Amino acid sequence: MASEAIPEYLVIGHVSRDVAADGAFRAGGTATYSALTAHRLGLRVGVVTSGNPDAPFFEDDHSIAVHCQLAEQTTTFRNVYSTRGRRQYIQAVAGSLGVADLPSGWERTPIVHLGPIAQEVDAGLAEVFPKSLLGVTPQGWLRRWDEQGLVSAVEWQHARRVLSVADVVVLSLADIGGDRRRLESYLGLARLLVLTVGRDGSFVYRRGREQHVPAYAVTEVDPTGAGDVFAAAYFVRLHETQDPIEAARFANCAASFVVEGYGTANVPFREQIEWRLRHGRLRS
Repeated sequence: MASEAIPEYLVIGHVSRDVAADGAFRAGGTATYSALTAHRLGLRVGVVTSGNPDAPFFEDDHSIAVHCQLAEQTTTFRNVYSTRGRRQYIQAVAGSLGVADLPSGWERTPIVHLGPIAQEVDAGLAEVFPKSLLGVTPQGWLRRWDEQGLVSAVEWQHARRVLSVADVVVLSLADIGGDRRRLESYLGLARLLVLTVGRDGSFVYRRGREQHVPAYAVTEVDPTGAGDVFAAAYFVRLHETQDPIEAARFANCAASFVVEGYGTANVPFREQIEWRLRHGRLRS
């Protein structure tokens, strides 16, 4: 897509390489899952990211416009799952992303998704899109890592700055280390906040009220990417309907496909989501 063709959905954040249990690499990161979701929902998609030029950015979806700030490494994660939950390690980090990395005209994109995964997105980018629906998944601003790369939760340094202009923020309890006190502080700043809780669906917080939206009953194989697919589907549907609860139903349904397999292969198309919305079974 030419640079003058403004995307309908823009995601800013690192595309990553995820190390699988067998040692193979899979494409990952919020930018990957969210861009594919928006693309399969029928939108024209742009991505601002950073990584090694040899990294395979959307090789099977050439209509996704990628503006890549070149770096020596592509951000790389290794997730270790057990009965005690997930341990996550960062093995490499690409370059930072700021206002100067935004192609001309892309500030007019109707839906913008700030999706940091490794403290790479400048908080100042939140102030560049006054006419867009600005969605934020702050997980990359909520994590730090030690010398071994083990990821842990950290305070969101620029929460007030970002949430003062964001239209909606999507996060999980894992993003905040299970600390509901931190959730309360974000609720006091956010216009609209959605908390994803895995097999229990999601909670929508707006105007001081909480509403639970149940998940779909599916067999979970791998949860990687589900939160990112949820967020992209939520932002798209919210832009279409202006209905936060309808958007959560739609996003829960979209995310239910991803957990049924590995990697990006199960990112759904709109027709699949619409079928499951009509015929699928909700968890009780």
